[in-house]
Amino acid sequence: MTRTRLERVRAAVGIASLALQQIEDDLSADNVDQEELAAILRELIEDTDPPGGFIGAVAQLLTVAARRAEQIEPDRDGDTSCPLHEATALITDNAGQRLIWAARALHSQGDS
Repeated sequence: MTRTRLERVRAAVGIASLALQQIEDDLSADNVDQEELAAILRELIEDTDPPGGFIGAVAQLLTVAARRAEQIEPDRDGDTSCPLHEATALITDNAGQRLIWAARALHSQGDS
């Protein structure tokens, strides 16, 4: 039986959710110190594949969705694509940068 696109997406989201839960469990461990927390935060940003880490991959996914929305939205008025582009910017500009700042702050605290 061939799975539909939506079924494949649901399965992939389920896998991603499980992976995120594992990261959350690791972050909740009592023995996570400043250096390890900083390294985990950096990993969310600096992973080598895909470029830009996990946060970059989510931003790329939203960019692809926005580009597709541009092609199919009624009247090409941006009602769908603009919020997706804005979400991408918020992820990369705000969330991503704040993770970097947090990792740097933790790293420097460990040096003192």
